Amino acid sequence: MTITVQRQESWGSLEDGRPVGRWVLDDGVVQVALVEHGARIQSVLAPDLDGVRADVALGFADLAPYTGKGRSFGATIGRYANRIARGEFTLDGLPVAVPVSDRGNAIHGGLHPFSELLWDAHAVDGGVRFSLLSPDGDNGFPGNLSVHVTYSLHEGRLTTEYQATTDATTVVNLTNHAYWNLAGEGSGVVDPHLVQVVGQSFLPVDETGLPTGEFRGVEGTPFDLREAVPIGYRVELEDEQLLRGKGFDHCFVLSDQPGGTREPTHAATVVEPVSGRALEVWTDQPGVQFFTGGSLAGTLVGKAGQAYGPRAGFALETQGFPDAPNHAEFPSTVLLPGQEFRSVTEFRFGTARS
Repeated sequence: MTITVQRQESWGSLEDGRPVGRWVLDDGVVQVALVEHGARIQSVLAPDLDGVRADVALGFADLAPYTGKGRSFGATIGRYANRIARGEFTLDGLPVAVPVSDRGNAIHGGLHPFSELLWDAHAVDGGVRFSLLSPDGDNGFPGNLSVHVTYSLHEGRLTTEYQATTDATTVVNLTNHAYWNLAGEGSGVVDPHLVQVVGQSFLPVDETGLPTGEFRGVEGTPFDLREAVPIGYRVELEDEQLLRGKGFDHCFVLSDQPGGTREPTHAATVVEPVSGRALEVWTDQPGVQFFTGGSLAGTLVGKAGQAYGPRAGFALETQGFPDAPNHAEFPSTVLLPGQEFRSVTEFRFGTARS
């Protein structure tokens, strides 16, 4: 199967005049568009049971929203995905402070995270490699961190490979923040989608979205997604954790081992029952944050001209555990000089009859 990789020289420019490129991958089954700002997924055209392709990735038709309130859509998140309590932790016996922005906590890397940056990019076999140097002290994190994110496409499988090295002890937690709607972005809420997440337990959160440190079994709770259920049915249940997350916004435990120590395994499957479009997520990371977009406020208008309100899309963010630097019981997210952080996540697009 022939895979085409094309770059549009400019897809807009930043305030300082730097042009932003857009890359398009097409394997004849799925088409993926990637943008150098945020090393992000901008669109994914995937076929239904009749072979009709629709854009299933929430996002925007031009660059401007990505430089503002839409910065997380489809973006590479770092240095540290998810939350760090009060933006504080200790590393090698020394305090580290990261700017806070979410209910008194740091989230997704600080005030100027990877999702706001322009990445270098070049074509590789079947895909695109994005590169970035995060300098020592960037958003308070120690060490010069060299980061690479490679997207490749083959037979409907979008593979995302992360690599990072540092010259000083630091913490790293990288993910992608794509929102998906398998009926097509802008088509309405994802309530009818059937979701399955393989986790036997999840991490309960406090009122600010931070994990409490408990590993809670899913059996007998609304978080038991081991068999496929409609998203909307579970979100509407009366449950303290669902209220705190405005629906699902929780990390499901896939492994107690840190990323890079095992082969990618099946984490989740979502099927849209009318179109038959299906998405499988495979990863080597220890957790997947299942987020049903309860905080989407309808203030951003997507590619189809529709505002994105609550549950306009869902996210499956493969990652290390949130706030791991403050929880010795969680898999470590520390990266040492001489080590290489390496992780793989696959988004497998296909069809299934419900």
